[in-house]
Amino acid sequence: MSSVGSGYDLYVSTYSPDGKLFQVEYANKAVENSGTLVAIKTKDGVVIGIEKLVPSKMLCHGSNRRIHHIDTHIGVGVSGFLADARQLITRARSEAKQYRQVYGQPIPIKVLSQRIASYNHVHTLYGSVRPFGCSIAISGIDQYGPQLYMIEPSGSCIGYFGSSLGKGKQAAKNELEKVKFSEITTREAIKEVARIIYSVHDEVKDKDFELELGWISNETNGVHQLVPKDIFDEAEAYAKQALEEANM
Repeated sequence: MSSVGSGYDLYVSTYSPDGKLFQVEYANKAVENSGTLVAIKTKDGVVIGIEKLVPSKMLCHGSNRRIHHIDTHIGVGVSGFLADARQLITRARSEAKQYRQVYGQPIPIKVLSQRIASYNHVHTLYGSVRPFGCSIAISGIDQYGPQLYMIEPSGSCIGYFGSSLGKGKQAAKNELEKVKFSEITTREAIKEVARIIYSVHDEVKDKDFELELGWISNETNGVHQLVPKDIFDEAEAYAKQALEEANM
């Protein structure tokens, strides 16, 4: 960033001579320093897995979750600052509730994603606010089938078959490119997501982490939920075994 320190990063609404908004790029950097998020859209659902870094052994297991429910048919995964993400989650729940009250039906995933992306974008237009230091993955099943959208601090909203965020973004992306999304099932995707997260985890810099997995599929009757313990344990064991084989 050649213009850092020249005053172009003091306000979110000021462009640099390179045509960049440095405050937005700083927000993206906050996401890149977070734990890895991997999401896969399969032929019958969506799976989101997150490497939740544990900075202290005194933290309670399961606290500060990074996978949340928005509506019965929608869930989100968070990468970046949790405090910022909580505002987006609250906003998403409000939008989903309002849509259901007005139209009498669940909100389509694309509509919700675009509304949250617009809310993000508003925070890049005025000097009195700052961009949210987080990116979120919105997953769900609506009348158009399984859906997966990534929303970034800039306000961009893009649909994916598979995507990743956080520290191991590039390494995870390389692994995702090998997946045949049109053939894989959600059960298989859970194992694949767990394997990718364990393979990209940096044991030197970040020793402790908790794996979080959320899914929505025909098997869950179109309801977003955390992966049940038996399936979770099976996926985690598969990921650890794959990691040991790779190291050997």
